[in-house]
Amino acid sequence: MAASCTAARELLHNIKLIPYYQKSSCLFIRWISTSKFQCSSQPLEKSALQQLVGVVGLEIHAQISSNTKLFSGSSVQFLAPPNSLVSFFDASLPGTLPVLNKRCVEAAVMTGLALNCTINKKSVFDRKHYFYADLPAGYQITQQRRPVAVDGVLTYSFLGGRKRNQVMRKNVYIKQIQLEQDSGKSLHDDVNSQTLIDLNRAGVGLMELVMEPDMSCGEEAAAAVRELQLILQALGTCQGNMSEGQLRVDANVSVHRPGEPLGTRTEVKNINSLRYLARAIDFEIQRQTEVVQRGGAVLNETRAYDSKSGETVAMRDKEGLQDYRFMPEPNLPPLQVFEDEASLPAGVEAGQVVLLCTLRAGLPELPSVRRDRLVQTYGLLPEHSFTLVNEDGLMEYFEAVMKGTSRDPRKVIGWVTNELLGLLKQQDLSVSHSPVPPAALAELLELQEAGHISSSAAKQVFQEMWRSPGKAAPQIIQERDLGLVSDDADLHRICQKVVESHPDEVRAVRSGNQKVLNKLMGLVQKETKGRADPVLVRKILQEKTS
Repeated sequence: MAASCTAARELLHNIKLIPYYQKSSCLFIRWISTSKFQCSSQPLEKSALQQLVGVVGLEIHAQISSNTKLFSGSSVQFLAPPNSLVSFFDASLPGTLPVLNKRCVEAAVMTGLALNCTINKKSVFDRKHYFYADLPAGYQITQQRRPVAVDGVLTYSFLGGRKRNQVMRKNVYIKQIQLEQDSGKSLHDDVNSQTLIDLNRAGVGLMELVMEPDMSCGEEAAAAVRELQLILQALGTCQGNMSEGQLRVDANVSVHRPGEPLGTRTEVKNINSLRYLARAIDFEIQRQTEVVQRGGAVLNETRAYDSKSGETVAMRDKEGLQDYRFMPEPNLPPLQVFEDEASLPAGVEAGQVVLLCTLRAGLPELPSVRRDRLVQTYGLLPEHSFTLVNEDGLMEYFEAVMKGTSRDPRKVIGWVTNELLGLLKQQDLSVSHSPVPPAALAELLELQEAGHISSSAAKQVFQEMWRSPGKAAPQIIQERDLGLVSDDADLHRICQKVVESHPDEVRAVRSGNQKVLNKLMGLVQKETKGRADPVLVRKILQEKTS
């Protein structure tokens, strides 16, 4: 297989990109509607809008993390030179045969186990025929009749409630998980009026996960996909990088009145961002709702999401039933997996097959288990554990901080989710690119816990650590003179000055309004630039205002 890959690379070396058609010399025309849905100037009645609800189902293509393709020995690499990773089989040259990649099968089975699916001990491959320029064979090898896994369930979470701080849990059922090939990539050159074909992606292994229409809005769909993304990354079966096309989502959206049959659905294709997924679905629900309320009919069509306008646009209609002419793949025998070594046929070695017991025993800690562990181990609120797990690398950062400090985890979580995460989002950085490593934050928290700095001074130190990577907290405290003022004489003098200059507030405190005491404390902290011991300040002020 390695030899055929090398020969194919040499064959295609000087081609780089294969021209498919030129508009000037061919009658092939693809029409894309760019018209936007026009809303009536007459607002809809609120009660009418509430009668219709959205129904959302998803089809997700996850690129399997594997060094080679599903049926050939060609390497899998993002941004490789065009047509540099193409074997004879990928190019569909005559006489080539598929050889199934065991790693891809294991990845699909592991994903099925993690999603509580029933694993079919015997599954089969089919040919799905359709014409795409970037599909050299004219058909895709997939699993239509009997996929590798069926009947699963994904439990996902999202923040809801009035203040969006309550963790809401819902289920979406998985109809099936099937193995299939990816197609190549078409690159449209409008300047030279041609389309170029890159076959590097052709034959890359995919898992298609079909989710039942159990969701009702964009937020739920995005939360379900994010949970799936976390599961795939934990398993190592898919890197889940949507920007690189490793996780692509098609959303089937319809509206109906509860208790009535589902409405006509539209399919929004190839969404590559969770934010865009939520926006596309919510727009489509609103668009269909307005169409139905005005007496119109929703068309069964494929649409695309335009991120600039925030709207979906029509691509092609689906009214005519497309005949894919499914047929059994004649070059691949049924795919068999076995429960354990005891169930193996005579003469078959364990290393040659996929064993369910081995894969089941090797399943890692999944996101839902991580959240529960964080709550039980550290006494965190569910919404905090949700944030830690859902932000890439944040849970590992938090646990690394906890190893270096004796502070209450519920205090540490505030620093991680407010101070750290706030700055990361503000500057669009990932946790791995944080200028303040976990050990440095732990050292800062220990200094605060020991009474060397106040909480407000600690935040100033953290800001300086962020701006000046590599500077340690003790160095910043010394340079900026942020150490805690705990000298009784100095604090008495400053408190006396504040009390004498604010007689109205003092009278209010003496009249029983203890909340005003907090204002006086703030004025003392202002005088000391946040370096005063708040416990000592409160005690002194209470004595002077009593």
